[in-house]
This record gives sequence, structure tokens and C-alpha cells, in this order.
Amino acid sequence: MTDGIPTKGQLLAGRILSGLVIAFLLFDAGLKLVAPQFAIDNSPPNLGWPAEIGTMYLLAVLLLIPTLLHIWPRTSILGAILITGYLGGAIATQVRVGNPLFSHMLFGVYLGVMMWGGLWLRDPRLRALIPLRSAEG
Repeated sequence: MTDGIPTKGQLLAGRILSGLVIAFLLFDAGLKLVAPQFAIDNSPPNLGWPAEIGTMYLLAVLLLIPTLLHIWPRTSILGAILITGYLGGAIATQVRVGNPLFSHMLFGVYLGVMMWGGLWLRDPRLRALIPLRSAEG
């Protein structure tokens, strides 16, 4: 890597990580928009969210807009910041209801790490903002 420009391998790894996260987020938002009753019926019970179609639409829009921002390279960092906020709310919901740590509570953390890792691997602007230094330098 020279001057913060990713190598071909880093760029490929970043695109794969980002693609996986984006695919999951678009699927989640799309399901809430297209089949809100199905999303309600298949959501874990007792999360504390109203089991209403309007709530599903709201959650879908709150996820879809930052995901679309994240897809577009010029606004990908802004999208990642907004998605991080959404994931924080999802994590807080899981903690509040006492769901299992590794499968439920930390799922948003896993997505966030993959999202930011993929973005860091492929975006020189983020590399400049958050440079990782080797032990030698």
C-alpha cells in the first residue's frame, strides 16, 4: 500500500465485506417495506417495538436511506455513520430484552465491524482519517 491507496487484494476484500453488509441491510429494509406483516410475524417477540405495519415502514426507511448513502462512494462514510447509529439502536434493543450475547446482542457489532472494515479497505479517504501503523513505524 502506498499513500493510502489500497492494493488490489485489499480493494477486493473491502468490496466483498461491504457487499455482504449492504446485501443484508437491503434485504432487511426491503422485507420491512415489501412485506411488513411478514416481518412483524417473524420478528422475535417482546422486543418492545409496536407490532404495527407503520413501525416496520419507519424502521425500513431509517435503514434504507443510510444504506443507499453508504452505497454511493461520495457519501459512503456518512452512510456508514448513520448505519452505525441504527445498529446501536438494534444492539440496545437486544441488550434491553436480555437476548443471548453472541448471537443477538453482538450481531450489530459484527455488521458494524464488517461495514467499517470493508470501507477502510476500499476507501483512501477513510485510510487517511484512520491510518493503521505497523509496529515498525
